[in-house]
Amino acid sequence: MSTDPETTETSPAEGAEATRDAVTDAADDTGTGTDAGEGAGGADGAPAGESSAADGADADAEGPAVAAGAESADAGEAATVEGAEGTEAAGEGTAEAAAAPELSEAAAELLAQRLERERIERRKAEKAGPIAAGTKLSGTAADLLAAVRAVESGEKPVATAFTRPERAPRPSATPEAVRRPQPVAAELGAPAGETVASVRQVLVEGGAPETLAAQVAAALGEGADDQLREDPWQLLRVPGVRPEQADGFARALLGAECAPDDERRGRSVTGWLLEQAALAGHTALEASALTAALAKQGVPDPDAATQSAIAEGEVLVFQDALDEPAVPVQRTDDETEAEEEAARPVRVLIGLERYALAEESLADGLAKLINSVPKEDGSAAEWEQAGAAKGSTGELIRAVAGHALVLHTGGEASLEEPAALLHAAAGFGLRVWAAAYSPVGRDRFTALLTRSAEAEDAGTGEGPQVATVAGLLAGAEGPGRDTDGALDLDLLVVLDAPQLDVETAALLTESLPDGARLVLAGDPAVLWSAGPGRVFADLLAARACPHVVSRRPDLGPVGELVSGIGIGELNQVEAPGKEVVIVPVRDAGEAVHRTVQLVADSVPRVIGVPAEQTAVITPGHGGAAGTRALNVALKERLNPGPGRFGGFDPGDRVAYSPAPGRTVVGQVVKADAEGLHLSCAGEPVVVPKERVEQSVRHGWALTAHQAVGARWPAVVVVLPGDAAQALSRPWVYTAFSRADRHLSVVHGVDQALPRAVAEIPAKPRTTRLPVLLRPQVPVGG
Repeated sequence: MSTDPETTETSPAEGAEATRDAVTDAADDTGTGTDAGEGAGGADGAPAGESSAADGADADAEGPAVAAGAESADAGEAATVEGAEGTEAAGEGTAEAAAAPELSEAAAELLAQRLERERIERRKAEKAGPIAAGTKLSGTAADLLAAVRAVESGEKPVATAFTRPERAPRPSATPEAVRRPQPVAAELGAPAGETVASVRQVLVEGGAPETLAAQVAAALGEGADDQLREDPWQLLRVPGVRPEQADGFARALLGAECAPDDERRGRSVTGWLLEQAALAGHTALEASALTAALAKQGVPDPDAATQSAIAEGEVLVFQDALDEPAVPVQRTDDETEAEEEAARPVRVLIGLERYALAEESLADGLAKLINSVPKEDGSAAEWEQAGAAKGSTGELIRAVAGHALVLHTGGEASLEEPAALLHAAAGFGLRVWAAAYSPVGRDRFTALLTRSAEAEDAGTGEGPQVATVAGLLAGAEGPGRDTDGALDLDLLVVLDAPQLDVETAALLTESLPDGARLVLAGDPAVLWSAGPGRVFADLLAARACPHVVSRRPDLGPVGELVSGIGIGELNQVEAPGKEVVIVPVRDAGEAVHRTVQLVADSVPRVIGVPAEQTAVITPGHGGAAGTRALNVALKERLNPGPGRFGGFDPGDRVAYSPAPGRTVVGQVVKADAEGLHLSCAGEPVVVPKERVEQSVRHGWALTAHQAVGARWPAVVVVLPGDAAQALSRPWVYTAFSRADRHLSVVHGVDQALPRAVAEIPAKPRTTRLPVLLRPQVPVGG
């Protein structure tokens, strides 16, 4: 039985969902199996050591949302409309690569992480006033701690100034990137076997899974076994371990000495909560929110625990002015300035050093760009001629001509504008590069550059080239670095800019040579970065540099639907070619059945898109219609097999996570003694056996955060009834906008969908970037 599908229509939204407290969400959501909850790696409340790093791609506080609002069509094969025969499979959306990357995704991620660790170590070494464990703070740190205690007691805070460390020196000059190395088979910097063995013994004594040994050794470093015996709660440094699990481990090792008010427990839980907050996107937490979360975790004296963590140097404290002071009354009193400073309302924040230093470094780098004049390159006449282009393309070129930092916003169609900019700048003889978030984004933009009419008139220059952000930073892709260690380029356009977290963005800005131009381009309506921060949104809000809004709309029924969602409207759209189809379902079981039917039969037969080019997007990993359940059903239909290697067979589609927050869709090629061999965006990857469980999952069905940065010819968005509470406008926008030609919505959430689109925006994130930028950017700049 088949019926013609209905198009979507708006229905009145009823009652806004109250936004939950971001801090307690960060702690509570870990392990829930939703987009927001799996960032910590403890999926579905799995025991420590059994979590999956592949889930890290979904760490975002706004949580998932769900799909299309519309009138029901019959419960039969609503998408099985009569149509043309399915076209031949052209491979997955992620395999549209025009050229293989220069280094494997895993290698790029690991090298970038190593650079980040080295940079942070340099910043640590520059910090004045060292803190000796167990002693009082000195210098600025002591002033800040005093300010926190003053605010907590209701007194006026003493005016203090946080002196930022100097900008880190650029990395030493590196030669041209080595081309096409072999894929990485193991993580860089793995701990020594003796250390792992000694840690394994301690874990066994405490009743913890010995499979955590390598992770503990990597987290704690040399002498990890002794550290663990001295402070068992250090186990919380391992992703996926929860306080109740660390408490059980501590009781087994310490016996009667283990107590809830143990100072060591309070410090470790403080650090753990800040890590959970980072997974939810926060770079720091308000002091009051942190103490409330500590109380919820059973810490008897949250204030004492916080102060102990500050005194031991495990966390940093900041006081940020909330508002600019009002115009003061004229006084001659010498104490006027101090009184006004003390009366100014402040926000006391506590954060981990890693993210604090990254955010400060990013603020310094952005301020330098905003306040600098681009290098003289090309004649003014050449820029003026290129800037004469019509519409927002001309606006973008003119803005870049005179400014070192420019923001560009728009949907998929707007990518033609940075492409035109790159062609024009290359025509002047400039060294120009673009960097995309994912290999799929890189390959799609490369294809766009190739198709551009301007390519024929690009001049005598080398022409625009595209890399991934990770590959660019690691030196595996891109132009290499100059003698000062800076990227050897004049103009860099970063696509998918909303996916930049503070650490990645800091590395990018620090890597730019003097006089270079940076364009951050992206769609501000999509989900924010998996890592901490909201760099692109903070910059847009700061209005500190030129911002060009594209006037190129995404065309077609899918584009029209998505554009409406971006402004909070779920509109009815005409879809004469079945570009948008709604499949109503009553329960999760029916949702799984209809999804498999769409992917394997209806979409290939009617729309002409094979299963290999169709992606399924659902709100979370757990639940009756989460990615796990859907992938089981899709594997059984599309590539049945015994799962000869950890549940995988050759031909399985997989989602590979080389690092938390990063997902690449690929296919299993084979398995041998080396590990699981994958093909990801045309690139061979070898995942060692011991890392398969943590970093690889089946990938026919993804969450929206895993799908960010990629697009497919056809997308099936699954909205089971139990996902209603997880809906938000950014999730719906992101999930729907992954479709190029066809969007099917398996709809079981009734009015929760239009309500989410109309009333539930992105969940707020606590960041310091706007405050850090404010004093460095000229007013009106």
